[in-house]
Amino acid sequence: MATSPPPYSPYPQHPSHPSYPSYPSYPPDPAGDGLRHPRWWQRRWVRYGALGTLLALSGLVILALVREQTGTEGFLVGLGLAVLPVPLLIGAFRWLDRVQPGPWRNVLFAFAWGACAAALIAIVANSFATRWIATATADPSSADRLGATVIAPVVEESAKAAAVLLVFLFRRRDFTGIVDGVVIAGVTATGFAFTENILYLGTAFGTDQLTGDSGIASVTAATFFVRIVMSPFAHPLFTVLTGIGFGIAALSGERQRARRVLVPLAGLLLAMSMHAFWNGSSTFGQYGFFAVYGMFMVPAFGLLAWLAIWTRQRELRSVREELPAYVYAGWLGAAEPFVLGSMRARQMAREYAAYHFGKAAGRAVAEYEGYATTLALLRRRGQQGRAGADFVVRERELLTELWSRRELVRPALEYAARTAAPGGWPGYGGYAPPAYGAPGWYGAAVPYPSYNPYRS
Repeated sequence: MATSPPPYSPYPQHPSHPSYPSYPSYPPDPAGDGLRHPRWWQRRWVRYGALGTLLALSGLVILALVREQTGTEGFLVGLGLAVLPVPLLIGAFRWLDRVQPGPWRNVLFAFAWGACAAALIAIVANSFATRWIATATADPSSADRLGATVIAPVVEESAKAAAVLLVFLFRRRDFTGIVDGVVIAGVTATGFAFTENILYLGTAFGTDQLTGDSGIASVTAATFFVRIVMSPFAHPLFTVLTGIGFGIAALSGERQRARRVLVPLAGLLLAMSMHAFWNGSSTFGQYGFFAVYGMFMVPAFGLLAWLAIWTRQRELRSVREELPAYVYAGWLGAAEPFVLGSMRARQMAREYAAYHFGKAAGRAVAEYEGYATTLALLRRRGQQGRAGADFVVRERELLTELWSRRELVRPALEYAARTAAPGGWPGYGGYAPPAYGAPGWYGAAVPYPSYNPYRS
């Protein structure tokens, strides 16, 4: 028999208690009725249509430009080789985003922006600036070197950062922290590198056609080894610094306006600097490229990969620490904070639901996990005083989404709890939330152990 949701009071503390959380309420509608109609340019289909048209036109133009420079055969060869690292990079970023998966539409937009709009801006701006410098200085070699080490990093990183900025501004609910910034920035850069690799590999193939070279000694093979095998992560590595800046801004409070502006700018400047250093490595002598690659790029990649994974683990810890409040209020099952705080247990729950109840049930469990994670991170921001003015409204929306799926996902979550930790944990089974002020009350000693049996 269906049960009604508990009263909307997810906090077990009494309002008079000093630790009772205080969050801003949603501001009232100035019009009084909340029924203000958006103007035609504010409608969603207009914005989506304009953005889709812009990206489509950019894609057609960039396709024509690349094909003009490489030829049809070179374009096809470049396309076939450049696409190889794309699934691996996209898969890596989606794996990183599994704790709180962002919608696919954001990923598709980021990739399309990088491959079409950002690539078009870079080709046009870089060519114009290099030609202007060559004309002004009458020194084409210096113009090419300056274009590669100064102009290209500024133009390309700015064009890629525009995608991160757009998601940050217009998809704010999907952009909640560092991992989101890393994923959007990395996917955007993956799309940009994809188009750039088509151009470089197609041009190299055209050169080999003229010289008659083939095999390992060909320019195509050398270009493939450097750009696809050795450094497919180069562009994502640069732009991820910008994404981290926006991620830190997303974690900042609304009153920290200077931080929300300066940190993304600092990340963009770091991305430009690293890009310039990488492009200039060819001027550092015969082995300059390999020295920069081994002593700078690989350690930087390792450090940023560690930061991203550490941030993901911190999100899981937030899930385990914040969701017990909703268990006490009756919104969640007793074991759910620990199941939802473990990637292994979450996967078990999805597989169990899909196997026993169908793929739709598996998707419902995945959605439940995503909403619960968003709820935990929202509450964590509230505890830190960084919640937005719509905290209460957003929290109610997330709780409603969880409650509507509870009957379908509860068996899968209970199965994951029993399977991932056969020994159980204190309180699982005959669990009942303690009364206000009683031992184990959430404001006093939480009955959950510090040891997490579902640790990933």
